[in-house]
Amino acid sequence: MSLKTVRHLSSICFRLLSPFSCLLPVILLFLIFTSGVPAEEEMRGIWVATVSNLDYPVAPTASSEELARQADMILDYSKACGFNAVFLQVRPCSDAFYASDLYPWSAYLTGVQGNAPDSGFDPLTYWVNGAHARGMELHAWINPYRITKTAADWERLSAASPAIQHPDWVVYHNGNYYFDPALPQVRQFLIDGAAELAAKYDIDGIHMDDYFYPGTDFNDAASFAAYGNGFTNISDWRRNNVNLLIQGMDEVLHNIDPDIQFGISPAGIWASRSLHPAGSATTSTYSSYFSLYADSKQWVEAGWVDYIAPQIYWEAGHRTSDFNALTDWWTSVTDTTDVKLYIGLADYKSSGITAPDSPWYNGTEIARQIALCHANPQVAGVIHFRYGSVVSSPMLTQILVQSYSQ
Repeated sequence: MSLKTVRHLSSICFRLLSPFSCLLPVILLFLIFTSGVPAEEEMRGIWVATVSNLDYPVAPTASSEELARQADMILDYSKACGFNAVFLQVRPCSDAFYASDLYPWSAYLTGVQGNAPDSGFDPLTYWVNGAHARGMELHAWINPYRITKTAADWERLSAASPAIQHPDWVVYHNGNYYFDPALPQVRQFLIDGAAELAAKYDIDGIHMDDYFYPGTDFNDAASFAAYGNGFTNISDWRRNNVNLLIQGMDEVLHNIDPDIQFGISPAGIWASRSLHPAGSATTSTYSSYFSLYADSKQWVEAGWVDYIAPQIYWEAGHRTSDFNALTDWWTSVTDTTDVKLYIGLADYKSSGITAPDSPWYNGTEIARQIALCHANPQVAGVIHFRYGSVVSSPMLTQILVQSYSQ
């Protein structure tokens, strides 16, 4: 069955059955496994967020028993839903959910940055072993530049924080602190941090999300003056700084482990065609290329990543950011490359929806997007954001179990 046919049938189902929207997710599921990537090869991933204790742990604790119990609960539930890969956030704010020689233990883990869990417990080792024992992959998700999440976090940083040890690497921006992507020593430190993970842990991949430059008004004029030789446009220079990091990580990680999967989940819109002639058939003014200085299209074309997982967090038919148009664009970008395409899905948008006419009601849009992705032979799988949104929704859980039990 072609992707066009699946879209057409799902659209018909949505229109005809919208008065009975509680039935829609189940009706759509028969479309899911008619074509596309074989189930044993398909990525079925789930993001587990640790920043602000969104998913793990539910509250900071040094108790090894409690940390292990919560990890088992999440892994068991994820396995029962049919996921075959967990993307665990192990470095949310230049800190660590693992025993690191470069980053202090995370305050989101134990409550105080720098304080280790008791009994010599290493959460990442436990998660890796637990995932593998259940036949699942474990990918270490890192946030490269972010140092703080709230203004008060700076005062609570450990003396071992790289930001405290290297204040000249830090830029203040809109109430928070970030490492300056322009500095060669920052890039090397970030690469060293990824290399440490790959060398010490039996992880299946290193994963980065969509946080690069935090804004167009980032205060890096001094860095541009010092390191901007050859660039007349600060935007091109910023994109090149990020490119150097991605290229460097790719080389170092695969020298350590040729089989490790290095991938990124950028913002779903590289650029709209109204802003860039090579962009997608969308009209949004927000893009990773212009807003975050993340040229994810080039990363794919240059082969610096093993997979790309754009966060396409809008419904089919969205006025400015149509899911179908974006999936088509990413399909065309990856089509002639060896880079795998996974689609990031916004399960969180189904949380708390009570209006039956909403496409996100009862997980309808998630069911339809799973079907569309599976029918597209270029899409090698999906990653769902996030664990807390799934576990809190019986309907989403039902959709996933039915989808991934095939």
